Amino acid sequence: MAAKRLAFLIPAVLCLLSGCGYHVAGTVNTLPTNVKTIAIPAFGNTTTRYKLGDQMAAALTREFITRSRYRIVADPGEADAVLTGSVINFFAYPTVFDPTTSRAAGVQAIVQLQVTLRDHASNKVLFSRPHMDFRQNYEISTDAATYFDESSMAMERLSRDLARSVVSAILENF
Repeated sequence: MAAKRLAFLIPAVLCLLSGCGYHVAGTVNTLPTNVKTIAIPAFGNTTTRYKLGDQMAAALTREFITRSRYRIVADPGEADAVLTGSVINFFAYPTVFDPTTSRAAGVQAIVQLQVTLRDHASNKVLFSRPHMDFRQNYEISTDAATYFDESSMAMERLSRDLARSVVSAILENF
């Protein structure tokens, strides 16, 4: 009886010890080992939305500092890699209307951008996404007395979402 238990227990223990090959998300780094510093200059902005490119670059800088071991610098000449981007389009359209006034009560903002990470020395593309879309919904007060423009806070949330997504994609090469 003990021999049967032992015959079952040994393979089970060996299977557990062999591992399954999975890893915790965010622990893989697919960038070359020579990359120690990344420059993130302000993004270009071809839209009419004021300072949107600056906001995206700032959010990416914060996310890289928070989630990676890379030193972030402003000057591309001091970096091993340079992350550039451009806000291509900005759309905002109503999604919810107040039934009483027929005024917009909810808006969806869509930001389209392109992002490229290049090795500074070789100019080799390490990561590229020529078309990325990010969306954020926000509400508009229909009462003029209590109106508060939430669009800037929505762009802040969108920038954080974008930064999480881009940094994850770069670090894990998705």
